[in-house]
Formats: sequence, structure tokens, C-alpha cells
Amino acid sequence: MDIPAQASLLLNGDRRALARAITLVESGRVDHRAQATALLAALAPAGRQALRIGLSGTPGVGKSTFIEAFGLHLTGQGLRVAVLAVDPSSARSGGSILGDKTRMEHLSRDPRAFIRPSPSQTHLGGVARRTREAVSLCEAAGFDVVLIETVGVGQSETLVAEMADLFILLLAPAGGDELQGVKRGIMEMADLILVNKADGDLKSAALRTVADYAGALRLLRKRPQDPAGFPKALPVSALEDQGLTEAWAQMQELAEWRRAEGHFARMRAEQARHWFEAEVRDGMLARLRTDPALRAQMAALGAAVEAGQQAPGAAAAEVLAGLARG
Repeated sequence: MDIPAQASLLLNGDRRALARAITLVESGRVDHRAQATALLAALAPAGRQALRIGLSGTPGVGKSTFIEAFGLHLTGQGLRVAVLAVDPSSARSGGSILGDKTRMEHLSRDPRAFIRPSPSQTHLGGVARRTREAVSLCEAAGFDVVLIETVGVGQSETLVAEMADLFILLLAPAGGDELQGVKRGIMEMADLILVNKADGDLKSAALRTVADYAGALRLLRKRPQDPAGFPKALPVSALEDQGLTEAWAQMQELAEWRRAEGHFARMRAEQARHWFEAEVRDGMLARLRTDPALRAQMAALGAAVEAGQQAPGAAAAEVLAGLARG
């Protein structure tokens, strides 16, 4: 299918065209990359934007349960919701279970929802390498909200904040020393902390956990893109559909304030610059892997460094000089 026809289908909200387009942008083939770039360029003039919400959380916190309950809450209000769920890939085989769609059985059957699991392919940051492009495709297809679920909490999970308008951190109650275990970086990036499983015997523990995190957030930082009272910590129960209305209201309040203050446009411009630089870096690394002359130079200099015949810095400078000449 030619690019204009594919773009037209996408702009008309064709779900199969969207699925095929995401497969295209995730492909590593050179010809597919050229087609993906052309498709994204064809879609850009439409200028469609969705509210991008990044979501991360500790293992066992119930991310899939929360996303399904929250997604159904949004579609119940007439919104179209896309979920981009990133599953961890095996460092050995490269395989991925891609089980998120099966765990969101009800949401996956909702005609106003679209769920796309993707393998991380060992890409750091809790997101797949082409997740940002998949977000752009979902926006072009007319979705109102795009939920980006990361593989979990870690030192590099803050990368999702570079492609989202709001970054939500989902935590569990009664975590003991969990507050100390959560990385400071991800706490500093979070716009809203939601303590899930605030139901049954865990409800009182959840409220204590909310108070603990609220105190920690007040100590951590105040950013120019935060209005008074943000960031916040709130209790939710995905199992009992409790707290979802308040959580969505807080997300909307923060998003509307940032739009009115001009922070949205500035944040997206900075994110675009970040991903431009990332593409340049990835392209340079790809050349090192695929260019025969550079690969031979890398192998020879690597052997020299390993044998102690050349300093690592000097060898790297030679490779970079060769890259510049090419």
C-alpha cells in the first residue's frame, strides 16, 4: 500500500491500518524505516494531539488491572483510548511474552480502545525504541488519550517522561521500606503518585502510604511546570473502581493548567529535541555496526586496546574520526 493511502486510512481511524503502521515503525529493516519516516511525515500536517500519559510502577502493583479499569473509565466518558504496553524482552533470546493484551480482556473488547503490546528488545528506559513514533500514529488515528505503560520501575524508567505530557507512578500500599527503594529520579519526574489496592484490609495502609509519599514529594522539588499543590499522591482501587474519577480529574486539572501557562508547547518542543538527538546517536551506532570499514576498524582497535597496545580514549578518537570522514 502506498504512503498516501495508508495515511488516509490512519487519519480516518482505521484500526488495522494503525496496527500495520506500528508494525512498520517497529521494524528494523532499512526499507521499512524509510517507509515509516515517509508515513510519519505525511501524517504530521494533520497536527492531531492526544493527552499522553506515561505510567510506571513497581512489580506486582497491578498496572494492567489499573490500566484496564482506568481505560474503561475513560471510554465510558466517550473518549478513545490507546494503550501502548511495553513488555520486557529476554536479553538471551530477544523474545517477549506480550501478555498485557490478554490481561486487559474487557478493555481489549471495547470498540473505543486500542491495545498494542510491544517488546522492549532490551531497549533501556522502560519503553520500546519506537514507542514515541507509535504514540504519534495513535494521535493521527484520532485517539484522545494515549497510555504508555513501561516495563517497570528502575534507574532508566524516567525515559517515558520524555514522551509523555503527564507521568504517573503507581505504587502499592504497605510496602515497608519501599519509599527508600524507589529511585529518586523517578520520584522527581512523577506528576502524580497513585497508591493502588486501596481496598479491603489494605485500605488503611494505603492511606498511610499516600501520606508518606505526599510528604516525600513536598521535600523533593517544586518545578515551574507544577501548579500549587502538585505533585500529589492519591489512593485508588482498580479492583473496586475507587478513586479513578478523582485521579482523572487531577490529571485534567494539571494538563489544563500546563496548556494555559504554555508549558505543554515548551515540554513537547524539548521532547522533540531530545528524540532528534537520540535518533542521531542511534544512527551513528547503527553505522558502526553495519559499515564494513568501520566494523573492521573497530575490531582492530578493540584488539589493540585489549592487548594494551593503545589507550581506549585514543582508539575511540580514531573511530570517531573515521565516522566523521564517512
